[in-house]
Amino acid sequence: MEITIRDGGHDDVPAILGMLDSCVEWLVGQGRTGQWGTEPLSQNPGTLESVTRHMNEGSVFIAEVGGVPAATLTLTDAPGAYLAHLPPPGEPERYIHWLASDRRFKGHGTGSALLTHAAEQTRRAGVSLLRVDCYAGADGKLVRYYENYGFVRTETYTGKDDWPGQVLARRV
Repeated sequence: MEITIRDGGHDDVPAILGMLDSCVEWLVGQGRTGQWGTEPLSQNPGTLESVTRHMNEGSVFIAEVGGVPAATLTLTDAPGAYLAHLPPPGEPERYIHWLASDRRFKGHGTGSALLTHAAEQTRRAGVSLLRVDCYAGADGKLVRYYENYGFVRTETYTGKDDWPGQVLARRV
């Protein structure tokens, strides 16, 4: 099936929350509850606030498969206040937030398509640094996912409730 990527907006918030809930359900089924817990993220008011804030600060993209929203990614100019304790990169950057896919579309390449799109958008903006942070606990599978797309580990950090995080960067 063909993947198309379009700009997203506030009308997409319910679909984005559905994608996040799909990820939580999948993670719980894998016994991987450390990343996003066990409850649907749509039930957490902080999730809606974060998704909306990043959307207002940057650009949200929706990957569709057969016209159905299948994955999302938001791109901003900075990581956000939760990483303010880390040293800034010292140059302009684009930062990835909320990369998630509806697990019904696992294996369709939607995440890869969105990461490629984010790199292209970063290049078009005349910026050469693309960064992301992610859960670094358990078996490190998510960190390796980003490394497979050319990202390299930079800073590690500990978030709220001892959540292990990893910042990764990629030159585009």
